[in-house]
Amino acid sequence: MKKALILIPIIGVGALVVWMAVRFRSERTTSGPAPRVEAPIDIDAIRTKAEGGDAAAQAKLGSLYAKGQGITNSYAQAAKWFRLAADQGNAEAQAGLGELYEAGQGVPKDFSQALKLYRLAAVKGNAGAQYTMGFLSEAGRGVPQDQVEATRWFRLAAEQGDPLSQYDLGQRCDLGVGTPADRVEALKWLDLAAAQGQKDAAARYDQVKSKMSREEISEAKRRADAFTKEKKSSGSH
Repeated sequence: MKKALILIPIIGVGALVVWMAVRFRSERTTSGPAPRVEAPIDIDAIRTKAEGGDAAAQAKLGSLYAKGQGITNSYAQAAKWFRLAADQGNAEAQAGLGELYEAGQGVPKDFSQALKLYRLAAVKGNAGAQYTMGFLSEAGRGVPQDQVEATRWFRLAAEQGDPLSQYDLGQRCDLGVGTPADRVEALKWLDLAAAQGQKDAAARYDQVKSKMSREEISEAKRRADAFTKEKKSSGSH
């Protein structure tokens, strides 16, 4: 689900404040570090498991069809396999099928169905779906516009290591949108996003850093390092 720069009005006491004009919005497909070289995909093995009812294999096969990775692109086949896995409660498949419904690819375009699937996947901990729910809550698209709720979803995904969510959360902490303003936390999240190659985070990091004391910068770095260490020790990305 690609996101474009948007302007979102936030209602204050007797005033309409537009803060999103200064906000960068990146596309999920361009965030993160350079792709790693992956081992060849054994389509036959994945298909055999998928046909045997393995939900993870069904979700994987759906993703491969959606991307045209190692196999001819087919959104209809992607929807078929995502649905089989989603019906078993697989969060990755729920999120993937939601994207197809939102775009009308392989299935009739149906945003209400997409939203239902995004929510199911997000509640189960899928970081991509959590980011999407944050974006929808931020924009008030399909759900009430709620900046606190948006920040909550972005934070859940950021804590899993999602770089775009870390970038968005960093901006929110800096500007005090949906959360109390906290530049130390802002710099922490922007640092983490930039370290993963999120393309706008480094510039935003420098902007926030320029407004901070040496002690605040040091504390932000300490928090970012602690987060990274904890993720590594737990085996997370």
